[in-house]
Amino acid sequence: MQKVETKNSYDLYDSIDELPAEWRNLLLEARKATNKAYVPYSDFHVGAAVLLENGITVTGSNQENAAYPSGLCAERVAVFYAGAQYPGVKFKAIAVAAFAGADPTPLTVSPCGGCRQVMVEYEHLFGQDIKLIMQGNEGKIMVLNHVKTLLPFTFTSDQLLGN
Repeated sequence: MQKVETKNSYDLYDSIDELPAEWRNLLLEARKATNKAYVPYSDFHVGAAVLLENGITVTGSNQENAAYPSGLCAERVAVFYAGAQYPGVKFKAIAVAAFAGADPTPLTVSPCGGCRQVMVEYEHLFGQDIKLIMQGNEGKIMVLNHVKTLLPFTFTSDQLLGN
C-alpha cells in the first residue's frame, strides 16, 4: 500500500477592494445576480457571473422548483447560458456569491458537486484553467486558479473515450 497526499491552495482576500478591477467587477455582477434568484423554498440566493475571453459577462441565479430535482444552481444557469449563446468562446473566470433570507450579508459559498463537474467540463473543453472567485463571509474572498482545486479527481471525456 502507498499513501498519496494531494495539496491545494487558494488566495484569500480580506475585501473586494483588494481584487483586481476585472475580478471585482465580476464579483459585483455575481452579487447583483443573487437578487434575481427564484428561491421560494430555500430562501438561499445564489448568483454567478462568467467572464468570457471576449469581455462579455454572463450572469445566472439559482432557480428552484417545487419538484426539487428540477431546479438549477446559479453556476449551471450562467455556464450553460454562456456556452449556448457564445459557443467556442473560452471562459476566463467565474464568480459566485450568495446570501440567505433577508440578510444580504454575503456568505461563504462553494459550488455543489454537480456545478464543479460542469465547470471542470469547460476547463477540459477549452484546454485552460478557469479562475474561480467565491465571496467569503465577513468580506473574505477566495480565489482559486482553477476549478480542479475543488474537484481534484475529475471525470472527463478522456475516461469515456478510453484515452
